[in-house]
Amino acid sequence: MRRIAVVGAGQAGLHLALGLRPDSTGAAEPPEPHGLQEPYEPYDVTVYTARTPGEVRAGRVLSTQVMYGPALALERAAGLHLWEAEAPRLTALGFSVADPQRSPAGGFTGPLDHPAQSVDLRVKTADWLELFEARGGRVEYGTVGPDDLPGIAAAHDLTVVATGHGPLAEVFARDARHSPYERPQRRLAVCYVRGTRMPDGLDGPHLRVTPVGGAEEFAGEFFVMHALTLDGPCEIVLWEAVPGGPFDVWADRPGPGDVVERTLELLRGHLPGEYELCRGMEPTDAGAALTGALTPVVRRPVAEVAPGAHVLGLGDAVVLHDPIGGQGSNSAARGAAHYLRAITAHGGEPFDRTWMLRTFAAYWEHARHVSAFCNMLLGPPPEHVRRILSAAARHPAVAHRYANGFGDPAGFADWFMDADRADAYLAAVGAAGTAVPADGG
Repeated sequence: MRRIAVVGAGQAGLHLALGLRPDSTGAAEPPEPHGLQEPYEPYDVTVYTARTPGEVRAGRVLSTQVMYGPALALERAAGLHLWEAEAPRLTALGFSVADPQRSPAGGFTGPLDHPAQSVDLRVKTADWLELFEARGGRVEYGTVGPDDLPGIAAAHDLTVVATGHGPLAEVFARDARHSPYERPQRRLAVCYVRGTRMPDGLDGPHLRVTPVGGAEEFAGEFFVMHALTLDGPCEIVLWEAVPGGPFDVWADRPGPGDVVERTLELLRGHLPGEYELCRGMEPTDAGAALTGALTPVVRRPVAEVAPGAHVLGLGDAVVLHDPIGGQGSNSAARGAAHYLRAITAHGGEPFDRTWMLRTFAAYWEHARHVSAFCNMLLGPPPEHVRRILSAAARHPAVAHRYANGFGDPAGFADWFMDADRADAYLAAVGAAGTAVPADGG
């Protein structure tokens, strides 16, 4: 039995580890969408993580994950989407724009063909860790640093590093060709809450976003989405604040109560409509808030941790997105499913550096489009994007295509990411016209 180590117990690492330890009850064959080869035997898999399931549940929130239809399908195929009936089904994406004078400047709602869902990663990580151990997987609890990787790699046929933060991620060199930013482009503040109200035009669970400000004084974005947390359904509020701007008020890392209080102050002054919808909200629990910043980065996928000993990066360890595009968990699921197919198709051959590079390169063919899309959202919107958003406010077909593009941003390459293709598409659907006014974001 081949021995595989997975360092990191997040969306990507646990998805992969569980795929390598399928349900042993014999009730079902391994899922066909992963392309597993017959005959299929579980691998001897060890997950390395710092916290137990109980510690994860008792800790603070980890992200603002939202998973769209294609990524949820990967979880379902692997028998891992355990919260199907409990998590709110997000059926629409709402988009509005507020200018510096707090006036609406256009907006639209795009229905999702396949509902999205958001599950608190405290819930998901803890439940998946317990499921992994129930399937016979081994978990080593404790902090792992770069100095531990040579020993882990020597003891396993393959070592996958699936953590994108801290010293472990730094073992993979930054790829400057695909990493346009050298510092954070947003300061982030998130809180899980209850007590928000539905806006007009959105009568069920959804995700909505409001960018604030024009090209000369852009402040950032405010998001609201419905989710599932430790004790049931909730809402998540997220600030994507431009550093140094009016929303950048989180440097002292406030707790949940202060995040809610400051959020309401910001909404009262900049988004009075959202203030009316959110004024009754309260944090869900003592760990409901997370603040900080990250720098989007693409890293080299393979690191030599000792002479001749290599480890392979997965998920945020090698492709880290800003949350603005909502692609972190989606990309993690895609990466885990791709690596699982590559591992099981490799038979008894060695997992050498060439195999690692080839495995990541095949994944990057898709991931590069997602990375480009998320990075575009962090900069001033190009003129053709402004035309698309303006057209979406007037043409439901454009709003529908834009909203559903988040399920697989690789499709944006065919129209959203290129000015000529965007204009050709808008002309084809009879939606060509002027852009959102310059003071409307």
